[in-house]
Amino acid sequence: MPNHEDFFKEIAALNSKPLKDLQTQYKQLYGQNKTVPANKSFLVKRIVYKLQEQKHGGLSQAAKDKASALISKHDPVNNQSVRSKNGDAKKSNRDPRLPIPGTIIAKLYKGKKLEVKVLEKGFEYKGKVYRSLSAIAKDVSGNIWNGFLFFKVGI
Repeated sequence: MPNHEDFFKEIAALNSKPLKDLQTQYKQLYGQNKTVPANKSFLVKRIVYKLQEQKHGGLSQAAKDKASALISKHDPVNNQSVRSKNGDAKKSNRDPRLPIPGTIIAKLYKGKKLEVKVLEKGFEYKGKVYRSLSAIAKDVSGNIWNGFLFFKVGI
């Protein structure tokens, strides 16, 4: 069995490598024609992933198929679970800027962490259900706010 300690040392050493060296290693792992990011932490994560994949193998085809099926059905980034195939909102008339129900919207406001849960119809904040993000923003700040702007949702 390969030495795991050496592998962990190799991964730990990535954080101290200069950006240029990480970019070179990224090109070696992902191909020369791939656009190389300039974000060091992103490069480290992608390199670690590829090294682990090479050492331990990637996902099985069954796992990849299952992930694709779940993404097709419930894509949280693009709200696919609340949209029809042509992109129109379903009969729930949900605002397309909203994340899917169950998502927690977090915001730091005046040193206090606010957490709002998105519901199918409305929002929950501190155990109380609100009809809009604007109503929560007004309760929290004492001022009238556009809830999407206050919580930086869909902008």
